[in-house]
Amino acid sequence: MATARNMMRAVRVFEFGGPEVLKLQSDVLLPVPKENQVLIKVHACGVNPVETYIRSGAYSRKPSLPYTPGSDVAGVIEAVGEHVTLFKKDDRVFTRGTISGGYADYAVASTDTVFPLSDKLDFKQGAAIGVPYFTAFHALFQKGRAKAGESVLVHGASGGVGIATCQIARAYGLRVLGTAGTPEGMNIVLRNGAHKVFNHREADYVDKIKEFIGMQGVDVIIEMLANVNLATDLHLLSQGGRVMIVGSRGPIEINPRDTMSKESSVIGVALFSAAKEEMRECAAALLAGIEASWLRPVIGPEYPLEKVAKAHENLIHSSGALGKMVLLI
Repeated sequence: MATARNMMRAVRVFEFGGPEVLKLQSDVLLPVPKENQVLIKVHACGVNPVETYIRSGAYSRKPSLPYTPGSDVAGVIEAVGEHVTLFKKDDRVFTRGTISGGYADYAVASTDTVFPLSDKLDFKQGAAIGVPYFTAFHALFQKGRAKAGESVLVHGASGGVGIATCQIARAYGLRVLGTAGTPEGMNIVLRNGAHKVFNHREADYVDKIKEFIGMQGVDVIIEMLANVNLATDLHLLSQGGRVMIVGSRGPIEINPRDTMSKESSVIGVALFSAAKEEMRECAAALLAGIEASWLRPVIGPEYPLEKVAKAHENLIHSSGALGKMVLLI
């Protein structure tokens, strides 16, 4: 029989749709960690754009209903399953995935997606690492083949993935250009690794980028809104340049000839398609970045679990990203 002690609050989605389908319930059964799993007392959970697409039913991968969203939690180990030796009760941790869902008081995660959280970072920052930083590293190096000395343009650099990309690229010796849509966003981008930032709300910002980069072009573009920017991106690339599509909210028409003379590439990026070995490489690089203090997530809007629908609404409709959105549990 369920008692108060084995119940928790969790956001449940019973049907796909708008933010209003996110239902906070207080009588959800506490999940139990199985073999090679841990139970985490969640202190904060990152909110990622992909979670809004999944919730709406518009994403290629749909979870079985009902489900609890959320992959990037930070908190404290509450219990461990069988054969778990790397973690113990009360360890501070962060995740890049959960099994039971992160928009909840507690979450179960597989040990291969759980990492120790350094005392250098708080729980909010821990919840801002998963999808943004793993995506940024995967896009830049594993798919984009970026090298020290090359240039990268982060198109939409003031959000979670954008800031992560700027920090990583600067640490690895790239020349970093970014765009943002507000003066505050531009300042955040400059403070987090960009050598130069442009306002993508200015009508002539593309001309300003071309003027800055000259005939050489940009080696790698990390693109957060391909349905708006992809055609323009192709004109900004260097010989052999690569556009990495991290985000897109619809279709766009491009001229394939624009890829031919420069032999440029357009490559899609999806973290769920990455190999386990790639994820291990990402984790090693990012944990080293935390230790070296160049990996420092910037926290943006914060919402209590009760305001999760508002968080989803604002994530898509805000005038410009300013750091990483998190839920405080």
